[in-house]
Amino acid sequence: MHSEVVIVARAGRLPRMECRGGLAARSTVKDRGEADTVHLVSSVATPLGGDTITLRVIVEPGARLNLRSVAATVALPGAADTTSLSSMHLEVAGHLDVDLEPVVVAGDARHLTSVFVDVGDAGTVRLRERVQIGRNNERQGFWSGTMRADVSGSPLLRHRVELGAGAVADDALSAPRACVSELRYPTQHTAGEPEGSVSLELAGGGVLTTWQGIRL
Repeated sequence: MHSEVVIVARAGRLPRMECRGGLAARSTVKDRGEADTVHLVSSVATPLGGDTITLRVIVEPGARLNLRSVAATVALPGAADTTSLSSMHLEVAGHLDVDLEPVVVAGDARHLTSVFVDVGDAGTVRLRERVQIGRNNERQGFWSGTMRADVSGSPLLRHRVELGAGAVADDALSAPRACVSELRYPTQHTAGEPEGSVSLELAGGGVLTTWQGIRL
């Protein structure tokens, strides 16, 4: 199954949303002076092996959008395929804050994600990802995450992480099974990072903060 969501945020108006497949979006009416908030909701069990998810978010100049989800995303193996794909395309000319609930890769599922961020001259963005390999006593899942961020057409960040069975740094004794990453642009201020996080100031502005461990 292919699920697709398009969200367009415009100043002074509620976000416009188009959804199909197993993923829907619900808008929360904003309080005066605050950003709009949109929650992603799964209407069926997705992603299963063989599923693809595409999310496109456009934040126009002067608009502010918070993107959230109502529950964790659980990636499961399908009957004939263990691999699912998810891509997120973010076009930011206003302010965008993305903080979704964790992705849990269950069983022997393989979940591959890609994030493409295009920030305009006046755009600001905070993007947080959280991933957990396995439910209780599960270690055999695999996740790969790729992030590509540009500012006004110039490269800001190229970032890739693997977790789980078969990952480049996999080790049966001590390899991490959880990851948190947060990109902030242009601000370099971060707060509330997990203990042991590492922050990297980017040459083009902003900061990337990452953490790895056994459990979120």
